[in-house]
Amino acid sequence: MSVGAAHVLRQPPKPPSRRREPRDTLGPVSTQQSRGLPGPSGEPTSRSGDRTGDSGAPTSPARNPVGGHVPVAGGLNSVGLTYARELKAETVQVFVANPRGWATPVGNPRQDEEFRAACAAESIPAYVHAPYLINFGSHTEATVERSVESLRHSLRRGREIGALGVVVHTGSATGGRDRSVALKQVREYMLPLLDELTHDDDPFLLLESTAGQGSSLCSRTWDFGPYFEALDAHPKLGVCLDTCHIFAAGHDLTGPDGMHRTLDLLVDTVGEGRLKLIHANDSKDVVGAHKDRHENIGSGHIGEDPFRALMTHPATEGVPLIIETPGGKEGHAADVERLKKLRES
Repeated sequence: MSVGAAHVLRQPPKPPSRRREPRDTLGPVSTQQSRGLPGPSGEPTSRSGDRTGDSGAPTSPARNPVGGHVPVAGGLNSVGLTYARELKAETVQVFVANPRGWATPVGNPRQDEEFRAACAAESIPAYVHAPYLINFGSHTEATVERSVESLRHSLRRGREIGALGVVVHTGSATGGRDRSVALKQVREYMLPLLDELTHDDDPFLLLESTAGQGSSLCSRTWDFGPYFEALDAHPKLGVCLDTCHIFAAGHDLTGPDGMHRTLDLLVDTVGEGRLKLIHANDSKDVVGAHKDRHENIGSGHIGEDPFRALMTHPATEGVPLIIETPGGKEGHAADVERLKKLRES
């Protein structure tokens, strides 16, 4: 069902009132892997990673870079960025581990450096999606321990490849426990990982809400409030908004103001500047269905107009859009092109 204005919203969480001594356990990154490294061709870049023209001034980036989640089996740079270029992607998201397992593989230093350098040279913001199994609200001790190590690995690998953010699902309160108990556990185990992000080039940790299945800890916009409070509104904490998830959870994005109302609710809950990434996916199912089934842009129950509206809201200024839609390379390329056209319309 659609979301009305009658819901009482929490006030945006206040910044931490106490200072914690951060710990650096993510390890060093080589000088060659620092952000802003020139590309393989020697093309100069600005400190922000924007390509520079003959005058040395950076070229203007798109309001919302559009790209997709790309396969990387065989090499981050040689496979992942090749796929991205074929999509004409302006931003990319990758896995750095099996998304349905607990393995924490080391990276290939050469591929890492080439990927990082190419993203800087071509002004491609990069993001990492952490494994799906991570759940800091689990009642199973082994799952929580594995979640800590898996997310720590994703954050470390994100830094090594120059990713701006690492996306993690917000999880659920399993074992029949109350949400408040699960959120205390989130605080106990996730907050120390945020405190380990002490370097300028460490990625943001981006919370992605779910479609509202089961005992989800975060599915509606206002659910981000207690989550942010549990994590002291940490300065390295941000939001990844998945349009399919938020629609499936009950926010009606259709109609003349649906998308803008939803984004207003999000900003009212977490504050300005916290929205760092958008997963732009249409939905195979109706609003409020609590089903996470992505559809190609314009072919689902969300439709094209809300995506056009998405790229006009002040909160999305400069925020990249990543597609996670069906159809393989052909479908992905079509969705990237469709979003670019909506951006310009």
